[in-house]
Amino acid sequence: MATVDRTRTTDPALRAVALKARRELKMARSVQTYVCGSTERFYRWIDEHAARHIPTGPDVWICGDCHVGNLGPVGRSEGNVVIEMRDLDQTVIGNPALDLVRVGLSLAMDARSSPLPGVTTAHMTEELVAGYEAAFEGQVPSEKIEELPEPIRHVMGQATRRTWKHLFDERVGGRAEQLPLGPRSSTSSPRSRCVGSCRASTRATTTRSSSSSTPRTG
Repeated sequence: MATVDRTRTTDPALRAVALKARRELKMARSVQTYVCGSTERFYRWIDEHAARHIPTGPDVWICGDCHVGNLGPVGRSEGNVVIEMRDLDQTVIGNPALDLVRVGLSLAMDARSSPLPGVTTAHMTEELVAGYEAAFEGQVPSEKIEELPEPIRHVMGQATRRTWKHLFDERVGGRAEQLPLGPRSSTSSPRSRCVGSCRASTRATTTRSSSSSTPRTG
């Protein structure tokens, strides 16, 4: 595995090397993270060993990197939240069966890394295929949170209660006064990095919006 001294990697030409080393470090944490980070190896395996066993469907837009880590709650313009694929940077026109194989492998690796019984893997893959077939038959799954399976209902409930502040606290830190910069970050002015001014500006905007929307009497 490649190693990179992060304190000395300032040359933009070394950015790809540093990112590759970081990705490989993440992939070594578990079987599931390996599956998520090994898209190129997955398609090499398909091409060399499994292609003849996979049915060929019509060429359509597919995710290209369909795994559990790329599934999650997504807000719609109508105001509701649904579980959908939310990482489309490797979208390509291809065989839709490849998405099913990749997400099925991801589910199987998740089950393998958990204390669930082995038969759970078979049940999950069966439900995956059944759900895919149901879509072609015109069956539309319910998007009402109260009608979803309990584990998904729990995740959806958490998602609907989240705000930008939760994301900010997770990625930057609630008490941070400036956005952190690493050794490979571009330079920026102190003003553009000032978290306090951003929060103050957001609070002021929110207050003005609330005030303008409050009905007046008299």
